[in-house]
This record gives sequence, C-alpha cells and structure tokens, in this order.
Amino acid sequence: MKVRRVLVLGAIVACTTPAAPPIEAPEPAPAPTETRPPVERSTPPATRPPVDTSPPTVLHSPVHGARGGSGGIDVGEETIRVMLSDDESAVHISSPAAFQFTNAAGSLAARAGRNQSWRVERNGHRVRALRPDGVGTLWSDGPLVARAPSAALLSVDGKPYRGDVVFFGGDSGVVVVNAVRIDDYLRGVVPLEIGARAPAESAAVQAQAITARSYAYTHLESGASREYDVTDGTLDQEYGGVAAESAVSSQAVESTRTLVLRYAGRVVNAPYHSTCGGSTAAASEVWHSADEPYLQRVSDRIPGTNRYYCDISPRFTWTRTLDATTLDAALSRYLATYATVPGQRPGIAEGVTIGSHTASGRVGTVTFTTSRGNFVVRGNDIRFVLRAPGGEILNSTYFSVEQTLAPDGSLSRVTIHGMGYGHGVGMCQWGAIGRARAGQNFRTILHTYYPGTTVGPAR
Repeated sequence: MKVRRVLVLGAIVACTTPAAPPIEAPEPAPAPTETRPPVERSTPPATRPPVDTSPPTVLHSPVHGARGGSGGIDVGEETIRVMLSDDESAVHISSPAAFQFTNAAGSLAARAGRNQSWRVERNGHRVRALRPDGVGTLWSDGPLVARAPSAALLSVDGKPYRGDVVFFGGDSGVVVVNAVRIDDYLRGVVPLEIGARAPAESAAVQAQAITARSYAYTHLESGASREYDVTDGTLDQEYGGVAAESAVSSQAVESTRTLVLRYAGRVVNAPYHSTCGGSTAAASEVWHSADEPYLQRVSDRIPGTNRYYCDISPRFTWTRTLDATTLDAALSRYLATYATVPGQRPGIAEGVTIGSHTASGRVGTVTFTTSRGNFVVRGNDIRFVLRAPGGEILNSTYFSVEQTLAPDGSLSRVTIHGMGYGHGVGMCQWGAIGRARAGQNFRTILHTYYPGTTVGPAR
C-alpha cells in the first residue's frame, strides 16, 4: 500500500479550466528498447568522498504505511517525493513504454506514445504538457503527473527514474518531483553516498542503506505543506535515479528490506559523514542543538593498535593553506553570516586563534582577530567561514592552526592541519568500510556508531 501517493495528489488545487478529453498521441512505429544495466560509479571515493547529511531532526509520529515482518511497517514501500529541480523554464519527459499524464483532479489529461519526448512548461504557477507536434494539455493550477507502467522508467531530460514524475509551476521554473518507493529511491542514493564498493565491503553498504532509509522515513511530510519531502542533492541525500544504481548497492537495499534504525521505539534520523578522523562527535559539539542519546562520541581506534578503522580514507589527514589575501576574502564574504560584524565589514585579518576544544578533540570555537575587532565562531560554522577560494568549506573541525607572519609583523598565511572529512556525527562511512573489511556485520557497525539503537522494522 503506497500511502504517500495520496499525499502527493491529495492536497492539490483544482484546475481553473474546464475538463477536456485527453490528448491522444499517435503511436510511433516500433523501435528497439534499450536495456540499461546498473551503472557502476567511475569515480571511487578515493577521489570523491561520501557526502554529509544535514543535522538530525526526529519525527516522533512516523507516517504509517505497508506492514512488514513481525508486525512492523515496511518503510521501503512508502512513497517519498524527491525534488529533482525547480528552476528550469521547461523540461522534457519520455519513456520506452507508452505513458500518461493526469491532472489535478486525477483525470486523464494525455496519453504519450513510447519513446516520445513531451515538453512540460509553466506559465506562472500553471503547467501543461506538449506532445512533439506542439499540441498541449490544458493549463493546470495543480500538478501534472506522468505515470508509466510499473516496470517502465520515465526519463526527465534524458535521465531515467523509477516511479511517477510530478510537475508543478514554481516561482523560478517548473518544479519536478519524483514520487518513488523509498527502496527504489535508496537504489539511487546508496551508491552515491558510500561510493562504489566491492562485495567484500557489503556490510558497510548495508549499514548505509539502513541509515539512508531511516533518514528518508523521518523526512516524510505528514501533511501537504510543500510539494516534496527531500531534495536530490547534498542538502538531504544525493540521489541519481537509475543511472546511479549499482549491483552491490541494490543488493544491500534488498537484503535490508524493512530495516530502519530505532531508539526508544521510534525511527530516528541517522546522520553520517565521510571520515571521523579517529573519533565521532556528539551532536552538540558540532551543531547548535541538544544531544541525542544515540549520537555519542565513539572512538574509531582499532583495538590493540595505534590505527583507526577510517585511516584508509584519503582525507584521514589533510592540510589547507590560506594566504592573507584569501583569508581576507573569505572573512569579507562569509564571516557576517556566522558572527555579529558591524556594518558587515570585518576588516583585515590579523590572526586566527583556537579558543576551545570539544570532548572529541574538535575545535569548539575560533576567534578571528581583524583590524576591526575579535569575532568568535562556533562549531560546524567554522567550516563555512574558512573556505577555499572556490567556495569549498573546510573539511572538518578536527584541526590545528599554524600562523606565519610577514617581515613587517602582519599575517602572511594560515596553515590548517586537519583530520577527517565531514561533521563527524553518527556513522563514519570510511570507518564502516574499514569495519566491514575487518569482518564486522552491519548490525555491529550500526550499534557501534549509534549506541543504544536497535535495527528492525518500524512499529
């Protein structure tokens, strides 16, 4: 039972134009269909590390859906609404199978032939679809839903997706939302978040699938306050649709079916990061939030050694150097967002001083001394101030600072020696990979990084 489909279509404003017969698209001559095998990522995490998720928010009243084993909810059968884009003036949609459009009232608006590319455009908050010869549906104030037969894919601007594709008229362009089963969504998430992994590392991929499923479930909107539940980028979880899928990741999703992370009987958001650098952090060390009992500081040290499970990460240690000009530019652009800066003019940088450390050894506060005063920045906000020239945030808050002065005593450059990559809260992805290589199963991995939690179906 796909409860979420009701939420996608249930709170929709009716069309302002009268109903009209659906547009019948002429069926094209038969054409060979392409079978697309799962795509393995060509760039492994050695050069492209896994991506952080946002700080945790926990829904205490989860949405009920299909029942799983032992009386639990099969979270994977819930429908999640993933926003793919919201700023294109028009998008094209097609399928190797014949598909159809329905309007806000749920009535058939048009039938599209297989391999036909239809154009969806907006006029203000209204949308319509046009077949290849330019004949269009009526303008609709509500969503226009494209639906293919269950086994067929829909391609948005050439990129294939499972499930339905829903179009809205937004403020900046056509809002495109993929309404898809959570487990099909995960097939396009897990390989982008954990990277291309060998079968021997499948326990880490299974752990990733469970954390990603838990994250998705806790972000389902219980009402219709907006048209989507999550985005397809790093604001939530990276999602690439069918093109991102891999055999190992899809197997991990299937083998952990119905399983989520729970604490005190509720499904919890399970934040994760690329590399902890030796120890994970409690939530309050990094974010402006209270601690959760299952998000504690956890050592990643391999017992009986001076090594860490995540020291296989390419960013276990790192260095970033900012010369005075680059530092001035970063402070001028970003400091006022994270500290009170009179007139939003921080002045010329004179020093960068670590003010405190957290229990896990991360930097708790940094004082930026400039020609206009001292400005204190806390926690994860520090990463967003000490940016590289291209805008890349600092790898982590697990670092030390070395300052070099010019002959005249002014600040010449700041060298940051760091460890880890990401916010450091929850599961360390490279640590999970190291633990999988050491023979730990996914339950052991999850119980380590999320103390006190249980793994099982949602209740």
